[in-house]
Amino acid sequence: MITTGVRALNLGLPIIVEALPPEDVVQIDWRPPAFGDAEAAGLAVRLDDDVTTAANLRAIELIHAVRPLWVAVRPAGEAIPHLGESRRLLHAGPPIAWSRMCGPVRGALIGAVLFEEWASTPEEAEALLEAGEVELEPCHHYGAVGPMAGVLSPSMPVLVVNDTTSDPPRQAFASLNEGLGRVLRFGAFDDEVITRLRWMRDVLGPVLDAAVQQLGPVDTTALFGQALAMGDEGHNRNIAATSLLTRRLAPILAGIEGGIAVLEFLAGNDHFALNLSMAAAKLSLDAAADVPGSTVVTAMARNGVEFGLRVAGTGAQWFTAEVGPADGLFFPGFGPADANPDLGDSAITETLGLGGFAMAASPAITRFVGGTPNDALAATRSMRRITEAAHPAFPLPPLNFAGAPSGINVLKVLDKGVLPLINTGIAHRDAGVGQIGAGIVTAPSEVFLLAVRGLAAARGLT
Repeated sequence: MITTGVRALNLGLPIIVEALPPEDVVQIDWRPPAFGDAEAAGLAVRLDDDVTTAANLRAIELIHAVRPLWVAVRPAGEAIPHLGESRRLLHAGPPIAWSRMCGPVRGALIGAVLFEEWASTPEEAEALLEAGEVELEPCHHYGAVGPMAGVLSPSMPVLVVNDTTSDPPRQAFASLNEGLGRVLRFGAFDDEVITRLRWMRDVLGPVLDAAVQQLGPVDTTALFGQALAMGDEGHNRNIAATSLLTRRLAPILAGIEGGIAVLEFLAGNDHFALNLSMAAAKLSLDAAADVPGSTVVTAMARNGVEFGLRVAGTGAQWFTAEVGPADGLFFPGFGPADANPDLGDSAITETLGLGGFAMAASPAITRFVGGTPNDALAATRSMRRITEAAHPAFPLPPLNFAGAPSGINVLKVLDKGVLPLINTGIAHRDAGVGQIGAGIVTAPSEVFLLAVRGLAAARGLT
């Protein structure tokens, strides 16, 4: 017979203590380190030393010292070194061959070939890609990022973001956000999509560039810091940042030929600032892209087939694993069977400390991803357990203005058994259908197990 007042601490499955009254049980959320991989756990212990501590301190200092400035909008082939030297297209995520690409990325590449007029029909475009006559490489290899399919071609305008704190100055790039509906980033390539891309090339890009040249450099750190205080999280919700940006540009745009059309476009595109936050995050994290001994993550990216991870201590090396679908809410008429596995470079925002890591700042977004404001607070607190420091420029009002968790540490992920949370859109698996929902995805544990082995090898510990 169980007497009242019994108190039990349970570190195992709840079934072990199911005979006890719930009020008499304290359930401890304990998990074996390194997700149960004993070898990886041993390597993590060996890496957790003074060398790693000093390297991580250096990495996070470099990342937080960057103050990205939006300075221009230029054709990608002009702004991004080497992009325009041949028939070359960039895509989201880690490297992947055409034969393995998912539907949305294939569709976006076909659309880019048509936009560049390298082919006149979708069939001709697909044949060029199938034959390998167009080079396909990740955006990340060129200092660039793109949402969803992430496809960039030489004639597309890109946001140019500068870091004046480095010597020599560094740059990062991102495509311009097309808005919602049938868009290239979801794999659509019909006449409507190509017509919009031409307008973005001929009007949107040049007009925005003229406005920025008159306005002067835009401090993106200040912009997104203010937006966090207004309910954004810098990934799936960008209403405040887009509004603040439009407010600054409006007086100049109103006096530029084509400026009214650009203002109308911005007014109807709440996600416009997303691509700017991605470029700023990319620039910040690249500051620590090759810090020897550091276990800080510098990139997370998905191509719809694989999830890719980069770590400061292993430089440009990718650690990849199969990517899963997001868990979230679907638009009417769609469900999990319609969803493509997660894709896009936009997880660079979480890598810095925005998006899912700053959910506490954005209670409104929790309804869109199927949660509550308390879930948002819990998510941000959970991410603190696997990061190096609070970002000083991104205070979160609901957490007494503590900075957003920043600098994912591979060793902490393995020690705590907590995976990074990523806010994301859900794309249909077929090219061109578009967004069918939104939700949350976690990075796969396999990439961190691979990363700790790569870090140990780089330190000569294997």
